[in-house]
Amino acid sequence: MLKSDLQQALKLSKWAFVSAAIFSMLINFLMLIPSIYMLQLYDRVVPTGNQSTLVMLTAIMLVLFITLGALEWVRAQILVRISCRLEVLLNQRLFQVAFKQALYTGGQKASSQPLDDLTGLRQFMTGNGLFAFFDVPWMPIYIALMFVFHSWYGWAAIFTATVLAILAIITEKSTGKVLAEANMQSMKNRQSVNQNLNNAEVIESMGMLENVRRRWFVGASKTLELQAVASSRASLLAGLSKIIRLSSQSLILGLGAYLVILHEITPGLMIAGSILLGRALAPIDLMIGSWKGFVAARGQYKRLNEILLQIPATKNTMALPDPKGEIELEAAFVSPPGVKKAVVKGLSLTIQQGDIVGVLGSSGAGKSTLARALLGIWPTSSGAIRLDGADIYSWDKLHLGNFIGYLPQDIELFAGTISENIARFGEVDAEKVIEAAKIADVHELILHLPEGYDTYIGARGANLSGGQRQRIGLARALYKHPVLVVLDEPNSNLDEQGEVALRHALQRLKSLNSTVIIITHKKDILEQVDKLLILNEGGLVAYGGREKVIAHLQQQRQQQA
Repeated sequence: MLKSDLQQALKLSKWAFVSAAIFSMLINFLMLIPSIYMLQLYDRVVPTGNQSTLVMLTAIMLVLFITLGALEWVRAQILVRISCRLEVLLNQRLFQVAFKQALYTGGQKASSQPLDDLTGLRQFMTGNGLFAFFDVPWMPIYIALMFVFHSWYGWAAIFTATVLAILAIITEKSTGKVLAEANMQSMKNRQSVNQNLNNAEVIESMGMLENVRRRWFVGASKTLELQAVASSRASLLAGLSKIIRLSSQSLILGLGAYLVILHEITPGLMIAGSILLGRALAPIDLMIGSWKGFVAARGQYKRLNEILLQIPATKNTMALPDPKGEIELEAAFVSPPGVKKAVVKGLSLTIQQGDIVGVLGSSGAGKSTLARALLGIWPTSSGAIRLDGADIYSWDKLHLGNFIGYLPQDIELFAGTISENIARFGEVDAEKVIEAAKIADVHELILHLPEGYDTYIGARGANLSGGQRQRIGLARALYKHPVLVVLDEPNSNLDEQGEVALRHALQRLKSLNSTVIIITHKKDILEQVDKLLILNEGGLVAYGGREKVIAHLQQQRQQQA
């Protein structure tokens, strides 16, 4: 059976868990100290009045308690190290998983939830809740020792432990499903809030705040209701568990007193039995008290396993030669993530290296879907899109990205300096950054900013105008002379000066023999293209030299007229 990265990481920590279990065994043995010490005081020291024995027993008890504290500290450190190791082994993998999840779903499921789940699981592993699971297996030892004290003690311990175990099962049945549903609803609420915050300007400008808040409040109220139900049930059962445990310790004292009266046990055993029972029942009581955290950790573990299996790690592929920019589509069908119906339907054509191709079509014709497929962002559902003969989706993206330039419709700039954004957050080559900015005709604009290329821009470039963002995005796309450039509506926010800069950039790309795909609604920029690709409802209408395609379309219109 295929194991997820999480299961493999836990397997690598197997011996650390074994060490923690061994320390738990020693800790639980040392937990017998209070009972044994009390037994010796009542049965040896008090009857004889021997002070030397008292001092010696007390000294031994203190040394053992110090040892007990040291062992518990070591066990805690082992679990901390295991949790840190899990974080180190999985955080980069889960970062990629979160990124790919957003990519595969077209951003619909963009969330840091996998990383949050790893953090939650790690925190549970370092909390007291996990210690209970290490201590529960040693309960039989305590109960067996109580049978040594007296059979009635043993049966009383078994009865009480059984009642508490039943309570633990009831807690799971009554709260587990509700808590899991509450956690899922809470995740949806957080995603909704994040989406709303990202669209704050739209919400504020069009008076949508009250409607959005009302919708959020419905989800928040549902989460609160579910959590309240689960917490109410859990607190009731936890209180009942505590009552049973405390009552049993007092009742066993009464039982011990009765047995002392019958001369079947000593007074020391009476006290020691009560202490021992409390210790035997403590793990179950702790499990019931920390059940909410356990349910959350179980859900986090399940989600991490599922998503790690759904999105396998990227396999290392043999490095291919640097691409030159020739693209070939072979009966390519492309569907956006989560959509069964193909948007791009059976395209077959070749784009030669150095071609500048304009892609035209009405809204919904599949232009942006084609752009994402040409970049290897979305796979083909059938057929293939090849770059220099190799399926572009199978290329190593880290290697290929150095030769690709992309300007999407929605310009995304990132928190950092302008130079870092243009350099794609790699090592900033100042000469190439400035060259790309000059080609995009944004160099002078950047110099007029407060700190020039070192000007810090917030997430999404919120402190820049749409035109500025688009031109900086264009400079980023042109950084280091890419061989394939895809521009999706590159002049949607440009003024006249920006339009001129875009034309100059296309001429520069032509001189560099770069392959360029331009998706646009504006006809002015089409003067710069070599070929035209016309789409309609995902199908190919016409493809070829610009003049030839225009003549073909004019002829069709005349025939239709």
